[in-house]
Amino acid sequence: MRSGSIIAGATLAASLAACATGRTDQPAAADPAPEAVATQLRDAGGRTVASASANQMADALRVRVEASGLAAGIYGIHIHAVGRCDAPGFETAGPHWNPSDREHGRDNMRGQHAGDLPNLLVGTDGRGSFEFTIPSAGLSQGGRRLMDADGASIVLHARADDYRTDPSGNSGARIACGVLS
Repeated sequence: MRSGSIIAGATLAASLAACATGRTDQPAAADPAPEAVATQLRDAGGRTVASASANQMADALRVRVEASGLAAGIYGIHIHAVGRCDAPGFETAGPHWNPSDREHGRDNMRGQHAGDLPNLLVGTDGRGSFEFTIPSAGLSQGGRRLMDADGASIVLHARADDYRTDPSGNSGARIACGVLS
């Protein structure tokens, strides 16, 4: 019996030592993934037509877009390099986010911009959404970081992106914009 008491005493001492140093055998709760959100993409009249978020994942960004109240159709949507959305034309959002100095479009042999996203398909109910992963990108770290000193924005364009024409895929006018923060 004496050896059982010694083992129990040693286990208790180890547990107390772990508590005193802050160490436990329990895994620490994971920190939430860093996120940048544009809660409101607004059109030139100030009406909210979409929301977007960019979440950090290992060495990639996961972008989510949800739209409502738009006419049925296909819309180009891109991440732009500046965190400003001054109506009516949203030109203050700057060019597409392009940290690798490429040309536009996944079908362009010299493309694609990091900010090139898939087209947004909006149904007859006025709603559309997608999730898309941008590899080798980060919110605030690395060479392809999104959130630099002047921020970033998400811009919705009037027409579908053709995925090849530089600089914006012939996607037409900027019709809505939201600042990522």
